[in-house]
This record gives sequence, structure tokens and C-alpha cells, in this order.
Amino acid sequence: MCGIVGYIGSRRAADLLLAGLRALEYRGYDSAGIATVVGGKLQLFKVQGKIAALEAKVDRDDNSNCGIGHTRWATHGKVSLRNAHPIVDYKGQIAVVHNGIVENFLSLRKSLEYKGVSFSTDTDTEIIVNLIAYNLYNGESIERAVKLAIDSIEGYFAFAAITSLNAESIVVSKRGAPLILGIGEGEFFVASDAMALLPFTRRVVYLEDDDIAIISSKGINVWDKTFKAVERDYEVVNWDPVSAEKGSYKHFMQKEIFEQPRAVYDTISGRIDPLDKRTILEVELPKEIDRIQIVACGTSYHAGLVGKFLIENLAGVPTEVDYASEFRYRNPLLSDKSLLIGITQSGETTDTLRAVELARDRGLFTLAVCNVPMSQITRITDETLLTHAGPEIGVASTKAFTTQLVALYLLAIALGESNGYRFPHLIEDLLHLPVLLDSCLRGIDSLDGVSDVIYRSDSALFLGRGINFPIALEGALKLKEITYIHAEGYPAGEMKHGPIALIDEKMPVFGISGVEDQLNKKLKSNLQEVSTRGGKLIIVTPTPEAFSGLEAYLIPVPKSNQYLQPIVNVIPLQMIAYLVGVRLGLDVDQPRNLAKSVTVE
Repeated sequence: MCGIVGYIGSRRAADLLLAGLRALEYRGYDSAGIATVVGGKLQLFKVQGKIAALEAKVDRDDNSNCGIGHTRWATHGKVSLRNAHPIVDYKGQIAVVHNGIVENFLSLRKSLEYKGVSFSTDTDTEIIVNLIAYNLYNGESIERAVKLAIDSIEGYFAFAAITSLNAESIVVSKRGAPLILGIGEGEFFVASDAMALLPFTRRVVYLEDDDIAIISSKGINVWDKTFKAVERDYEVVNWDPVSAEKGSYKHFMQKEIFEQPRAVYDTISGRIDPLDKRTILEVELPKEIDRIQIVACGTSYHAGLVGKFLIENLAGVPTEVDYASEFRYRNPLLSDKSLLIGITQSGETTDTLRAVELARDRGLFTLAVCNVPMSQITRITDETLLTHAGPEIGVASTKAFTTQLVALYLLAIALGESNGYRFPHLIEDLLHLPVLLDSCLRGIDSLDGVSDVIYRSDSALFLGRGINFPIALEGALKLKEITYIHAEGYPAGEMKHGPIALIDEKMPVFGISGVEDQLNKKLKSNLQEVSTRGGKLIIVTPTPEAFSGLEAYLIPVPKSNQYLQPIVNVIPLQMIAYLVGVRLGLDVDQPRNLAKSVTVE
């Protein structure tokens, strides 16, 4: 959610900070700001609104070579200029930018106020900066002041701080929230996301929880949670900065929809023996797995629902899927032979991370399905199955979703193979999938007629059966996210148990069809009830002939096997949401109230 950047080096810090913040815009924000030290005093520039307004406000004579910046998504304290980051301490000598939540905010504030510390914002961030300040002003070194501060904080956080008492360094710390350091040529960077670093360096240092680091022009000094000086090796990020640009496309969402054939190919590549028709996964799983538990949020949760179908049908392993935000609060029943799979595009989704930690603490083997190498989830799980979607900038997930489905398909086949099954025909179909997706995208222009119907509507219903029911959920979510049109996804057989009351001549109803004849007959029967009541039918199907006789707008898609068909079916649903959002004049890359990476509960 909130974005953090920092820079120290020989260049003008304000320019680098603004560039870093622009790279983090896709995460979502409502205010932005930067802080530098000029002439022994903190210099702050903050706006409520977009980074373009901040850029216009920054003093062009500010030639400081060290500073921090922030894009805020309000979670503690209303949206206001007063609550925008950076937040300064009660004496105005320390500035902090922060992502996360201080759970014991009230008790710490009361304690500090009792000691004479004043507060001027509604944010929990002010607790952090005032804790550091109180310790520093009472004779502690900056690193010791930060150590005492974080030891008293309950919750999850990442922050960066600068002080006018020492204009030559940045101090940072993290716990359960993303924060990485970048190493350039004689310069150093801080960011909550590698995307902000790609234009400047690919060498990054991943901090451990409760690490404290001081970054100066001379290098990086790190203390671990025991306050012992340690060294953290750097990793090389392989993402290409060009892949994070729109190129010839109007929007990132459009670009990422059309990148799906390549993303799927990259996710498959190297993981299949084309001669033996077997999987070659880089993960090692326990030999005995009696049950699989999947945890995820949002679009990743829908991928998990498809994964349940795949794993149970291809591997014969009982599988449950939970919203990560609910999982750890229901005292889940797990055995020591259970495998927990956490699915997250960013690898930083707080609810999913906490669910994985619960399972890990109970001794379960854990696996991450994730798009970001070296993200938080990849460092706390036993194994990681990476998707290879590349950077996904659009807030509404598209190519990350389809690559998650491919990864789960590969995993289900691999689990089945370990149980003695062979699936050469399913592997052959997977190798052909990028071609099918490319073919599907080439026919995307025919969707303009559907967008004409949808953009005039207030609500829409999405119906599917079997493995395509999660695709109905995902289609509804995309429409809600991008167009702000109310939409619901339902199992088609459940329509008559309530949603049928909504059907009238103004209601568009999507039917998402698979390739199984029996389910298509059932779906056709359900959709006939919609047609009888005047609903506007739109059917995504690889078998148009199965729905002959229905008055409907048919969207034919290429045909695959029943397990891969959901990946093909979701493409036109993504594109319809995009087309309607553009037609309504909305920001399809950064929908209102949404953040790309949800790093608070």
C-alpha cells in the first residue's frame, strides 16, 4: 500500500525521490511527500493528491544529496495534508516515512505524552518518530534509539528516517512489511518495492525482520534483532526496467492483458520434459501429504479455488481454500502431514503472510506461489513456485492470475505424478496454451458490442459451473474493480436460490462455459431461465453449438481441456472490464480505493 523511497549519494536527492515515487504510483495512494536536510534543517514538501502536484511544489534550489519520500494510503488518521508523510518529531529534527500499523498506538502515545512529548497528527507513524526522538535526545545513538523504539512497538512496519542532526545518513527498519535497499555506483537507495529501484540498480539487499540499517555514502551497516552487527548479501533483480513501461499501449492493464501468452510461456518454460511429457518442478515437497490448505486474498483466492479442482482431480489430495484474512481466526484443523500453499502476486500481502506464519509455527510444510523473487513470502516458506509474469503494474491483476493458474496446473500434475499417474495429453495441451491465448487475444476487437451493453448497466451477474465457477467470481471482481459497476459471481445452479430475483431486462448475465457436455447442458438450462425473464445473456464459451437456441451474445473462445479452459475463458472477461472502464473515462490502472500490494490487515 504505502510506498517508501530513500536516496543518498552525489545526485540531487529530490529528483531521485520523485522518480522513485512515480514508479510506486501503481500501489495506490492519496497523498505524497519528501523530506531532505538543507542548511542543517529539515525541508519538507507534502501534498494531498498526485505526485505531479508534489513535483511542482518541490524547491528547485534544494540540492540536498540525501532524502526520503512517501506515497500514503490512509489507514490511521484521515486523508489530510497534516497526516501526509514524512512525519516529523516533536522537536522538528527527525522525519519518518512509514508503512504498516502500530497496534499499541494508544498506550505508547499516552506514555510519551506523560513524558512531555507532544503530538500534531492523527497517525500512528508519529509514535515511531517520537519514540526515536525521545531516545535520541536522551543520549542514545541513532541505531540504539531505533532499537529501543521498535522493541516497544507491537505490529508490523517498515520505515525510513533522516535527521537534521546528521544529514549524511538514512536509518531504516522493518518487521513484516516490505523494505529493500539498493546498491548503486557510489550511491544507495531505499524502497518498499523493487520497481522503484529498477531504473537505477538491480543489486538489492533484503532486510530481515527487526533489522536496523544505517545507509550512508560509505555503505550499509546492519544490526539484527539481537542488536548484533551483521552483513546482508545483495541479490540481483532480473526484471527488465523496460518491462515496467507501457510502450505502445494506452494503459498498463491493456499491456498486461496482451502479455499473457508470453507470461504463460515463461511460467511453463523449463518445467516440462517435452520428450517424456513429465513435469520438472524446482520444488521439493514432502513425500506424504494427506491434505492441502490454500490461503490467499482477492484474485489469488480465485486462483486457489481453481487450484482445488486441479489438485483434487489430478492428484487425489483433499484440498481446502480459505481467505487468508479469515484463516488464522478460525482455529483451523491441520495435521503434521498437511501442506499449506500461500498464493500472492506481490509476496507481501499481510493477511497471507500471517496465515503462512501460523502454519509454519504449527510445523506444517509451506509453499509459496508468487510472482516476485525474494519477496517476503518466498523467505518464510519452505519452497517457492515462482510465476514468471514479470512486473504487473495495473492494480487489477490479469497476467499474474493466469500464471498462477498455470503454476497450480503444473503443481497438480507433479503431485499426481508422484502418486504414480501420468498425464502426457494434459502436458501437451499446456505446451499449446500460449498459442490458444494469442488466438483469443486476436479476436478481442469483437468485444466492443458487449461493452456497449455493460457500460449502461448498474449491475451484472456472472454464472459458472465446476472449475469455471471461480472464473465467474474473477470476472465479477474485475468488473467491480475497474468500472465500479456492481457485479456478483455465482455457481449457476445457485441462481434460483436468490439471485434470480434480480433478473430483468436491464440485467446483463454472463455465462462462463467449460468443455464438459453434462455441465454445459446444466448451464444452458440455468441461462434459459435468465432469458425467459428478459435478462441480457452474454456467454463465453469454447462450444458455441452447445448454446444454440438461446437469445444471447456469444463470445467464442479457443477450446482446450477442461482444466486449462478457465485460463482461456478469463481473457475476454478481463478485456470487457478494461473496455468498459476506458469507455467510462476511469483510471483503469489505478482504480479508486484500491492498492496493488495490501500490506496492512
